[in-house]
Amino acid sequence: MSKTNHLPKSHQQSLGAIVYEQILTAIIEGVYELNTKLPAETQLCKDFKVSRPILREALARLREDELITSRRGSGSYVIKKPDSDVLKFSPLSSIADIQRCFEFRANLEAEAAGLAASRRTNIQLEAILDAYEKINVANASSKLATDEDFSFHYAIIDAANNYFYSTVLKSLEKSVKEGINITRNLSLRHPPSRLELVQQEHLAIVDAIKAGDAIAARDAMKSHLNNARTRMFDGV
Repeated sequence: MSKTNHLPKSHQQSLGAIVYEQILTAIIEGVYELNTKLPAETQLCKDFKVSRPILREALARLREDELITSRRGSGSYVIKKPDSDVLKFSPLSSIADIQRCFEFRANLEAEAAGLAASRRTNIQLEAILDAYEKINVANASSKLATDEDFSFHYAIIDAANNYFYSTVLKSLEKSVKEGINITRNLSLRHPPSRLELVQQEHLAIVDAIKAGDAIAARDAMKSHLNNARTRMFDGV
């Protein structure tokens, strides 16, 4: 098993994020099997040569991403084994950041979708509908459609008519597209119903914005991005 002191130092990642990624890799590779208990915290601290607070940061992230669960008085158990292709579609060192980006987007874009439902112009609504249809076309030919998916989300952010929302999403374009690239690549390895489910989530957002229902638009966007974050670690 890799130890944190074998990894290059990063000024952009905390030790907790690095340990998170190492435990994730161990789960994917079967070092920690599905439905089995992780070693005790004292042992994990020794294995990864980190303090207990750092380890607990990593374990908290793993719980948030629904990879492990804690059982009172018993310890932590592996409840999901992601597909190994997760590591093919993204460098290990970026996985923690991508998951946190999904977390950030769920709040940012949910509020923007709510504003879009209240403020969008007819021209902006047409741009959202056009972006949605371009994803439909891409899905029909099993195209990756990373750019189309980003354009859909950007059209909604733009319709919030608040420069700060669109500026933030544009500044995150590289990270956002990395997340989209992984989830869509994995979805293409599933039956077509997987992409259909994602597009149904997109449609729920579109319908709410079209109807001017800010609460429904906010909830639909948050649900979609939280689901995307979870789907990143779904097995095939």
